[in-house]
Amino acid sequence: MRITSIFIFVFSLLSVSVFSQSKKEEKKQDSIKWQYKPNFTVGVDVLNLGVGLFGDRQLVQGFISSRINRRVHAIIDIGYDKNIYQKNGYDAKADGLFAKIGGFYMLSMDPENNLNGFYVGGKLAGSFYNQEYMAVPVRGINNDGVSLSFDPSTQSSYWIEASLGARVQVFDSNFFLDVNVQPRYLAYSSKQDEIEPMIVPGFGKSSGSFNMGFSWSLAYKF
Repeated sequence: MRITSIFIFVFSLLSVSVFSQSKKEEKKQDSIKWQYKPNFTVGVDVLNLGVGLFGDRQLVQGFISSRINRRVHAIIDIGYDKNIYQKNGYDAKADGLFAKIGGFYMLSMDPENNLNGFYVGGKLAGSFYNQEYMAVPVRGINNDGVSLSFDPSTQSSYWIEASLGARVQVFDSNFFLDVNVQPRYLAYSSKQDEIEPMIVPGFGKSSGSFNMGFSWSLAYKF
């Protein structure tokens, strides 16, 4: 009995020692393997680009990302958006540039290719655009429906955006498919005559502060 106990004790110590050593070696290898080297992945949102051929919204956007370490990637989005808003008596149009900057964290990765997997991230975004209200509903005399028009103006808006998506390699090439959804919260927007913006390029159509975006991009890793 005593010999068995001694054997188990010694075996446990050896196991812990070997396990600890292997973990140290893995961490050492990871630190060497995952040292940052200049790398870039460039993508274009082909879904919204294609939808724009058949709808009112003309959205062209792309991104540049770079892996900082094993799981963390930095990313910048840039784009141009043109759209109209015709609802509840409003008739408006807006177009302009927008940009986003942030990063994402790989939640899970393919053991055979650590660029494949699911991720979650966040971005700060801003849009600088031209807008024009051809009709804004107001109450007239005897509560009659009356619409007012406003001259074109230049505005800006800023929002916070989360992202949840997946990235997968196309066969053995340097191309990747990147699909994600983007819950958005409009933090601040300039106003023309105290009119809440009905449409913000890059953010989308919304009479409130929350909105949801979606992108399906084809990317290339350099």
